[in-house]
Amino acid sequence: MTATATATPTTTPRTASDRIGRLSTASVRKVLEPEELFDWSSLGAGQVIGDELLTTRGLDLDLDAETKARLSREEVAAMLEMGIRFEAVLNSGFALQIAECRDVSDPRVTYMLHEIAEETRHQRAFIRLVEELAPRAKNPLARGVFDRIATFNIRRFIKMPAFLMVLVLAGEEIPDLLQKLASEHPDTDPLLRDVNRYHRQEESRHLSFARTTLPELYGRAGRLQRLRVRYFAPLIIGGLFATFVHPGVYASVGLPGFKTWRAVNRSAERVAVRHCATRNILKALLDAGIFKRGRIPRGWRKLCGVDRHGEPLPGDVALPGDVDVAAA
Repeated sequence: MTATATATPTTTPRTASDRIGRLSTASVRKVLEPEELFDWSSLGAGQVIGDELLTTRGLDLDLDAETKARLSREEVAAMLEMGIRFEAVLNSGFALQIAECRDVSDPRVTYMLHEIAEETRHQRAFIRLVEELAPRAKNPLARGVFDRIATFNIRRFIKMPAFLMVLVLAGEEIPDLLQKLASEHPDTDPLLRDVNRYHRQEESRHLSFARTTLPELYGRAGRLQRLRVRYFAPLIIGGLFATFVHPGVYASVGLPGFKTWRAVNRSAERVAVRHCATRNILKALLDAGIFKRGRIPRGWRKLCGVDRHGEPLPGDVALPGDVDVAAA
């Protein structure tokens, strides 16, 4: 009798837990403390990002060198402050999920702890940069009705894991593009360029974790949370993008605050950046099976500048550095 050999595959498909375990291994091997990496006093005294990277690009404003230098520092500081607060929301959401989990040995829990540690290091780095930038702008949106609505919604979002993960993708993808543009621009201050590269290196793992876990979180989400992902998330993400640089930044350099802020967010240049920054979020939703090509909700189409199949609509202007809007 001849034994029949059964062919076995030389490799097995990598599960979500396997992928997350590899992310944890990478985090253990690459612990980067910002206080040890950078000389914070080396930040230049003048303009820290090039003219092309200012949000006022395309508005045909006649700004002198001193005003552009101050505007650059205020814009960067405002985005860093937004990053500090957004990562605090992410940390809060992850901490709640860990506190409520039934199995603390799940590799997802381990990686969330790694990510919280990395995010807090990023926050420390951003705080040091803000201190060196010495911004003067006051955020008029951080008070009154707008602030109360934002606080109310944040406390709800951290209790909705799938919805929160979509926002995490937004909070990672938008800064990733902005930092990519700054890192590759020759007029970016060397310290700012190095911090951006450091941040993007670790955020790439965070994006991988978000894309890996989003399908399972959405699969466990209730109908109301799914509706929020479908219809409410693009409104929140659009608002997040618009407030990365708040009206007080423009007022701090002598421009009309809200008028300039509205003009910036309506400009073809800024809209193109928004489209490019948010299309990867939509791609993650398509890859996760949350949306289907041909049936993408209108709010997401407007946010990302795409048709119902997810294809970019024509008309976007080129990004600084000639980055391909459709492919970046």
